[in-house]
Amino acid sequence: MGSVGLKLGVAVLTMGTRPKELAELLASVEMQTVPAAKVVVVAQGCPLPELPAWVEGVELAENLGVTGGRNVALEHLRDVDVVIDLDDDGLLVADDVFARIEALYEADPRLGIVSFRIADETGLTQRRHVPRLRAGDPRRGGEVTSFLGGGHGLSTKMLEQVGDWPDAFFFAHEETDMAWRALDAGWRMLYAPELLLRHPRTSPTRHSFFYRVNARNRVYLARRHLPAVLVPVYLGVWVALTVARTRNAAGLKAWFAGFAEGWRTPCGRRKPMRWRTVWTMTRLGRPPII
Repeated sequence: MGSVGLKLGVAVLTMGTRPKELAELLASVEMQTVPAAKVVVVAQGCPLPELPAWVEGVELAENLGVTGGRNVALEHLRDVDVVIDLDDDGLLVADDVFARIEALYEADPRLGIVSFRIADETGLTQRRHVPRLRAGDPRRGGEVTSFLGGGHGLSTKMLEQVGDWPDAFFFAHEETDMAWRALDAGWRMLYAPELLLRHPRTSPTRHSFFYRVNARNRVYLARRHLPAVLVPVYLGVWVALTVARTRNAAGLKAWFAGFAEGWRTPCGRRKPMRWRTVWTMTRLGRPPII
């Protein structure tokens, strides 16, 4: 438990392919000056790796995706104040990350989500890892409308109000879904670049499955959260951007297959965001049309 009373919980998902990186991540969690009250590692469709005695392990018979796995972790972390999700190949370089998180949440009872800064071994932060449209300076923090899946904090009071991760998504854009629900419920979201998670540089476009779920979940987002008039605008913008950016014919074919899948498959309850939320997001620099 932290020095001023907040209980921090840590959730890590693993598929058993990064035992060395996971061990190093857990060591960096253990060295924090403000210790976590509980640490949970969820093994997705693989045997649990060897874990320290202070880590709770949960072994799942199948891979439930990012959303399903994190929801399993949440069931073991309901009694904490802040849930910190970390990628199993990430690393906390500094020992005061949890202390800083605790201070941020203590200072603002309406703080729902805190996004880390992600940088590779050279200190480079990829543009897609800056949660704002103007991504020129990854060290500039402030209020944002989205956050990074690899490293973030979630208020459990916020989760009680807005709900858990959207199971239907599996992975891709689940953070946007959570962010939009949080903003619509009046919670603040902060990008705090002083919270650094070191993470190997990767490309998200490694296989056709990525393209398919990326497109499907864009449609899910629009169906679940956007006022009706904004649905064609948002999806039209993303069709145009995808066609302009994608040089891979097979990837583009998979993307449009996912786009169609997004319309014909269940995506969960529809609850359009208030126009006040649309204005808030616009004021913060990212209206929900891009």
